[in-house]
Amino acid sequence: MECTSYSSLTSGDRKTTYTSNPNQCDRNLKGWYRFQGAAGTRMPTSCPPKNRCNALATGWLNGGHPAVADGKVSRQVCFHWSSNCCNWSGNIEVRNCGSFYVYHFNSTPACTLRYCGSD
Repeated sequence: MECTSYSSLTSGDRKTTYTSNPNQCDRNLKGWYRFQGAAGTRMPTSCPPKNRCNALATGWLNGGHPAVADGKVSRQVCFHWSSNCCNWSGNIEVRNCGSFYVYHFNSTPACTLRYCGSD
């Protein structure tokens, strides 16, 4: 179901290589999402620098991506701020849909925190 019913995140300012004007917030994200296009193809699985992907605190997937056979799994998302790679955290669901991943996001614990994409 989630492999066919998702929203796409395609904005280039969501990528971990994007460095200017960090003022966005994912407070309103709720549901299944896929990174595509300029946003990259997946969440990073190691701590990106802060002040990237148009946010002060950058969100990354702690625990790696699942295999197709794993089905829907729970993973921790960490948000890098100050000198702490996991200053804020929360759990999301992730599914490997074969050629791409989908993520079930909930609103971020604070602003300006954002779920980031990479290649």
